[in-house]
Amino acid sequence: MPGNAPPDTLFSNRLTNAHRAFPGGMIVIALVALLVLVLLAFILSETPGRTLYFFFVGPFRNVFSFGNMLNSMVPLILGGLGVSIAMQTGNLNLGGEGQIYSGAFVATVTAIALAPLGYFGGLVAILAGTFFAGTVAAVSGFCKVRWDANELITSFLLSHALILIVNYLVNGPFLDPETNLQATRRIPDGFRMSLILRPSNLSTALLVALSAVIAAHVFLKNTKLGYEFRMAGANETFARYGGINTKRNTVLAMFLSGAMYGLAGGMMIFGTFHRTIREFSAGLGWDGLATALVAGFYPPALIPSGFFFAWISSGARIAMQNSDITFEIAAVVQAVILFLVTSMVLRNLFLRRKGRQK
Repeated sequence: MPGNAPPDTLFSNRLTNAHRAFPGGMIVIALVALLVLVLLAFILSETPGRTLYFFFVGPFRNVFSFGNMLNSMVPLILGGLGVSIAMQTGNLNLGGEGQIYSGAFVATVTAIALAPLGYFGGLVAILAGTFFAGTVAAVSGFCKVRWDANELITSFLLSHALILIVNYLVNGPFLDPETNLQATRRIPDGFRMSLILRPSNLSTALLVALSAVIAAHVFLKNTKLGYEFRMAGANETFARYGGINTKRNTVLAMFLSGAMYGLAGGMMIFGTFHRTIREFSAGLGWDGLATALVAGFYPPALIPSGFFFAWISSGARIAMQNSDITFEIAAVVQAVILFLVTSMVLRNLFLRRKGRQK
């Protein structure tokens, strides 16, 4: 029966099964990636000791650096949660960057429009951005169940189109004439989330992200719908014959996936930027995917995984400011992780075929 499943569903199932087959593989991958980073420091830097010190220790040297590192975990955790929820049903949402960006923009303009409503207006604005991004992702889910369109392609293309549209809106009708930035006007001061570790940018948005992880874990493990999600991800054909509405769940899972990305965008606006800056979310969709891969699509594991990637990014940024390497070293580490995760999938398939031959 699994052979009758769509190719993209088979890929998603194999990717998930690779993590289950090698539970310690993600730790090994993280260690290998750090080893590559050390080697690159010795190859590319004239002062490798200084570079590595600022890379590994820099984010922990003071409250400012440590708080900002924790703050950068917020979109990673929520983005990883979006990927993980979709993967529970055997789907993969590649539109995270556009969904974060558009969700943040919708939240921003809604907050500005609802300024007279106070805190209630801020809550509505966050929900509006979350719902909009979820709806965009749900479109990809609907196209899959209605016309068998590959959700990897449709989510990616919709994301790219959204980025262009939001760029036009930010630079045009919603451009703030009082700043030199390519950005919208600021949200009302009363809508901003409370800071936790001053003078860093860490806000209560981190608590929202952690709460979302707990809620998602409870939903997937302790509810009927969560069970249906997991059954569809394990074997869609079996789930369908068992009476589970896999088409409805595909659309719903994609909606929840996009909603998490939209919430990430809203948290970045209300907690850090306080306005939508042109393409401020560049790369965050892929960062969320990498975070989910390292976590094995297991919601609680997104917290240490998000911390790991936040540490890599913060360390690279601080090392760049205090040594002779560039920030792109963080991108190299992330590429190594993605390559090794893909290798785990290939290894899993090889072992399966070898087992069948026996």
